Amino acid sequence: MPALRHLVRELSGRDLISTLDWSDEELEITLRLAKEFKEIAHYYGVEALPKILERKVFYMLFFAPSTRTRAAFESAMVFLGGHAAFIDATTTRMAFGKQEKAGEAVKDVAAMYDVYGHGLGIRILDKAIDYLYGVGNAYIREMADAANIPVINMADDKFHPTQGLADIFTFRERFGNVEGKKYVIMWAYSPEIRGWCSVQEDMILFPRFGVDVVVARPPGFDLDPELVEKAKQLAREHGSTIEFTDNLEEAVRGAHAVFPRNWASPQLVKLGYSKFKDEELKIYEKYKNWKVTRGLMDLMDKHGVLMHVLPIFRGYEADDEVIDNPRKSVIYEQAENGLWTKMAVLALTMYGVK
Repeated sequence: MPALRHLVRELSGRDLISTLDWSDEELEITLRLAKEFKEIAHYYGVEALPKILERKVFYMLFFAPSTRTRAAFESAMVFLGGHAAFIDATTTRMAFGKQEKAGEAVKDVAAMYDVYGHGLGIRILDKAIDYLYGVGNAYIREMADAANIPVINMADDKFHPTQGLADIFTFRERFGNVEGKKYVIMWAYSPEIRGWCSVQEDMILFPRFGVDVVVARPPGFDLDPELVEKAKQLAREHGSTIEFTDNLEEAVRGAHAVFPRNWASPQLVKLGYSKFKDEELKIYEKYKNWKVTRGLMDLMDKHGVLMHVLPIFRGYEADDEVIDNPRKSVIYEQAENGLWTKMAVLALTMYGVK
């Protein structure tokens, strides 16, 4: 069995609701363990991965749909010898949304998962909470406060920590020493409204690795002001920079990676999708030119790449000729790396849980 140099017990039992919850050293350990897992799997095959989570169960509670997140967590648990149990929240009797008055209390649900398993992941965002900002994150934190087993945020309305780890893993894998490299988080047009979690996670995470971040968005699409200030603070502490601009071409000039993704306006996440959707989509029509084209990529560093958490809306957020260019797009590598970073988080948080 290959030895895992970066598997430590100190993170056993820890929650991961945002990367802000973990220190620089703890994040670095996670990334190094993810790299070990990837190297073992690529060299020896996944059957050589140590079965360190054998007979352990990770419950995955989904209020919102998923493609990669669910698949990656399930595969990670199987490869490590454990089991991932998928639970559609609509099939339970929990107190949330329409069931709030008659449903089961959070502390009762948490007590059950404590007895049945060794870890709990929760995904709750967007239409599941009518896009109302803070509701999903508050629910996960309430569950984490009540549960003794580690609680992992599989995406809420504020954060997506395991995705952020996959993103910085991919950026470092591509560029090596990333200090001083430029990463652009770009609002992009889409007929589908999307939440803030992934863009905010990258905004607060990349500066901690010395990456210079630029957030490019049209007027009226600012993000959480508290997290914006936190990102600025982290940039100062780590010798990086963070800028906000509505000048798209200047934003991507010389950039090493661009991440084009639609996100909702502050007005929509305050009023809710059900009340402001139609007005929101009318605003989007003004900014149809906010997408990654070949011409926009030509302004970037000669080694610059397209990154995206997926799903990417082809023809809207980026053109096919960019998305499908193997020299300019790393979106599939990024998706694969989500497996290894999620695996590392599961191993570190559940390894010592009895």
